Amino acid sequence: MPEYLDVRKARQQFPALGKKQVYFDNAGGSQVLGSVIQSITDYLANTNVQLGATYPVGQASTTLYNKGCEAAASYINAAADEVVLGPSTTQLFRNLSQSLGPLLSAGDELVISKLDHEANIASWVTLAEQKNLTIKWWSTESAVPCHNPKLTPENLKPLLSSKTKLVTCTHASNILGTIHDIRALADTVHTIPGAMICVDAVAYAPHRKLDMKALDVDFYSFSWYKVYGPHIANLYAHRRTFDKLASLGHFFNPTATLENKLGLAAANYELVSAIPKVVEYLGGNNSGAFFKEVAEHEGELQDVLLSYLNSRDDVTVYGERSPDPKLRVPTVSFSFKGKNSKEVVERTEANSDFGFRWGGFYSYRLIHEILMPDLPQEARDLGVIRVSMVHYNTLEEIREFVEVLNDTLKNW
Repeated sequence: MPEYLDVRKARQQFPALGKKQVYFDNAGGSQVLGSVIQSITDYLANTNVQLGATYPVGQASTTLYNKGCEAAASYINAAADEVVLGPSTTQLFRNLSQSLGPLLSAGDELVISKLDHEANIASWVTLAEQKNLTIKWWSTESAVPCHNPKLTPENLKPLLSSKTKLVTCTHASNILGTIHDIRALADTVHTIPGAMICVDAVAYAPHRKLDMKALDVDFYSFSWYKVYGPHIANLYAHRRTFDKLASLGHFFNPTATLENKLGLAAANYELVSAIPKVVEYLGGNNSGAFFKEVAEHEGELQDVLLSYLNSRDDVTVYGERSPDPKLRVPTVSFSFKGKNSKEVVERTEANSDFGFRWGGFYSYRLIHEILMPDLPQEARDLGVIRVSMVHYNTLEEIREFVEVLNDTLKNW
């Protein structure tokens, strides 16, 4: 029996998992811990007042908020002044881009990954248009279509120059599941004096321990609602970047912390106050041990699905075909030759309790320009079939899913 992860007991912590529905759409948002739900309820019932007041309820509210911020920072091995919380990773990156704007001048270069969710693309494209910056698109060294593109130091280096100011990329694609070596990429970026790296970890964070000191990135963001918590997100900025960030806050407010600069009147109080419950569930100081067992379990889950998909000659698997948890997280995307992705999902769902998805999942450029540029527009618009698992999914669930999917295809 694992010491830190007991899947049966873990499932009991999630009220939604007691129902008939099987959730294989976790990359879109995980289920929420019961302790988080209770924390939010308690906050709204007992401490729902403005922060900073000196009366007892006001002091309690402020304490809970501060503890949430501290937990969010400690969880990723960062200082509290290096983290800001906000409604989504998309919004936090937009705020960050506006804050970095004054630093950049016409002719400066941005290297933007095409493998990313649009959250880590759109803000930078807009900034480039506003400031007349040069965009260098980063995808893969292989010709397109490419079904397993990877971001590596080798295909990054030719894009870098003395004019490079920012490189953006994903820790793990929300379609491919492929894990990128962020420390190696950060080290490569930092060979250029003054260049910074901004990482989207939304699809990675539910599956592995996060450590900002180990990664040595400049900016890093993920969403707690993908990590069993409330709909709120984390943005980290290394302290070395602070002098480069313009404050978005009121002119009379302090500017010493990342929240001062990018927080814009603080994040949602009741959601921030619930973050310690998520951190506690993930093992707190033992989160490394917890996620080691998560990786082992999730490797078994993806092995069941990938073994089935790899056994067929009519399947395209996007991303790593290997189930090795060192290479990928259990977000598995694929398509069937001659079959409509939307229809495969809908036919399978009609005869089962499985919830999974078809589409492009806000990674439009990855779908249209790298994975499927040779396919008709209609096929590209429908995108891929995505089955995204987390640690509370079971081997029984994924085995049954494979059987149901196989029956769907046999009865087409």
